[in-house]
Amino acid sequence: MKIIFLLLACSLFFLSAQAQDNLATNKVAEHNQTQELEKQEEERKAKVWEYLSKLSELEKKISEEKVWMKSYSSYLASIDVKDGLKKIRERISYLKNRGNSLIDKDELNSLVSKEKILSSQIDQLKDKDGALFSKLLTPPEIEEIPAITNPFDIFTGISVIKTFNTDFNDFKQKKEQLTELISLILKEKELYDLIMEIDSDEKYSEAAKEKSKQLDRFEIALDTMMVTAEVYEKRLEVIELNINRDIEKQMYRLGNIGIVILIVLIIFSLLKFVIKKYITDNDRFYMANKIINFVNVTLIILILFFNYIENVNYLVTILGFASAGIAIAMKDWFMSILGWLVIVFGGSIHVGDRIRVIMEGTEYVGDVMDISLLRITLLEDVTLTTYVTNRRAGRIIFIPNNYVFTRMIANYSHSSLKTVWDGIDITITFESNHKKAMHICKVITKKYSKGYTDITRKQLNKIRSHYSLKNTNVEPRIFSFIEPNGLAISSWYLTNAYATLTLRSIISTEIIDAFNVEDDITIAYPTQRLHLQNEQKREKPSDENEVI
Repeated sequence: MKIIFLLLACSLFFLSAQAQDNLATNKVAEHNQTQELEKQEEERKAKVWEYLSKLSELEKKISEEKVWMKSYSSYLASIDVKDGLKKIRERISYLKNRGNSLIDKDELNSLVSKEKILSSQIDQLKDKDGALFSKLLTPPEIEEIPAITNPFDIFTGISVIKTFNTDFNDFKQKKEQLTELISLILKEKELYDLIMEIDSDEKYSEAAKEKSKQLDRFEIALDTMMVTAEVYEKRLEVIELNINRDIEKQMYRLGNIGIVILIVLIIFSLLKFVIKKYITDNDRFYMANKIINFVNVTLIILILFFNYIENVNYLVTILGFASAGIAIAMKDWFMSILGWLVIVFGGSIHVGDRIRVIMEGTEYVGDVMDISLLRITLLEDVTLTTYVTNRRAGRIIFIPNNYVFTRMIANYSHSSLKTVWDGIDITITFESNHKKAMHICKVITKKYSKGYTDITRKQLNKIRSHYSLKNTNVEPRIFSFIEPNGLAISSWYLTNAYATLTLRSIISTEIIDAFNVEDDITIAYPTQRLHLQNEQKREKPSDENEVI
């Protein structure tokens, strides 16, 4: 018995020790397993954190695509608003049919107000409500293609092609942005799939589903955009081909017109050469040159008109309607052009003539430098007018051609006449020998004007066949007139129309010198006489009634 009891005790002790060893072993295993699970949890969290960090970086990159993401956000907002509005309208319909309590009526009024607010929001988002990316997927609208009918339209056609290419490049750039955006969203979806393999949290699952929907929508948009871009590019190619063909046609026509105009210019240049060779008079050559230039320019304008106006009747119609308004608005211009025709073909004024014109109360005397289509250019010379009136000379005066109809224009050198009558007035006293003074003036004026007298006589004989001349006396003329200060002797003589002051100065000094030599001739000028009278002082008469 003792032996059995001892064996039993040993067995129990052995079993107890073994149980304790097993328990310790289990605890160690459990501890190791716990540590392993904690390590795996930490690794899982680290992985999730790493993926979330990458997602955050991708979100930043995606947010940079503002055009596409803003459109997508607006689209989602419009869907949410539309769904909310649908529920509110269903609730409003229910309350109108069954809501009878005061609470139901208050809720109904509140929902009606919300319905108005949501309806206005939908109106603001209506561009996004119909289709996703409707504006972004639509290429730039091709406006009406301008017709290339003249050389100026060539620049318009080139500008249109450049604009279309720029718009198409912008459209392709949007497509590239969308492609890059899809690749970023695809990476996001892959990261969410990896996160879901580690963590089956519902929020990650919802995010993955949302990214999948977003990816599908953007891929559909990309497919649509690729097809649209292909069709749009082909259409632009056809338009560009047509514009280039029209430009080439206009360039060919412009080249032909240029050749015709060059031939015209060569012909008129040869005509000028012939005129210059056979016309020796500078004035006639100048006027003939002006007429040739006018005809040349007119012919070139007609060539351009008939080449670029498809129907000449249109030009006649346009001119007919516009003539009245143009005639009123450009009356002075038309009158100047008509005046130019009168001057050129009438021959009243030529380049080089000395003329006098009155403009706004001021007289101008000078030589004609040019006669253009609109005006006469006059170089003001030193003349008696500038000496007496203006005290200015050397100015360039521009006279509108229409002045030949409304102003008095005097020509000092018309029809080969190069001389004019000039007069000098000098006053002598009443006591002077006026007959001798008149004789002296006649001798002096005849002496210095003899050359001009002979020239004038010949010129008058030449123009006698063109004009009726009654008095052709060209000898100096001497007149005498009674004036308040004495007897005025007026000496008239012929002189050069371009140098009147020179001869006037010479004759004036000669007459003064001749008068000063004579004792019985005295030059009169404003004087005063003082008469003095000596009067004796008279005594003051006495007053008989004065009291002494």
